[in-house]
Amino acid sequence: MKKGIHPEYKLGTVTCACGNSFQTRSTVGDMHVEICSNCHPFFTGKQKLVDSAGRVEKFLRKYGDRR
Repeated sequence: MKKGIHPEYKLGTVTCACGNSFQTRSTVGDMHVEICSNCHPFFTGKQKLVDSAGRVEKFLRKYGDRR
């Protein structure tokens, strides 16, 4: 491998919006994520609406409850 062209690979903490955190190695360092394996619907089997910047409310205002 060539010297001086590879990024530094360091220990970082991943923190989820649900409160879960774990340590991993990364070139980025500390990371903040919205969904992790503890709260993702695929892994938990539970439906959860994740609202980023009011998108759910915007959709409901636009289309309403059409049942």
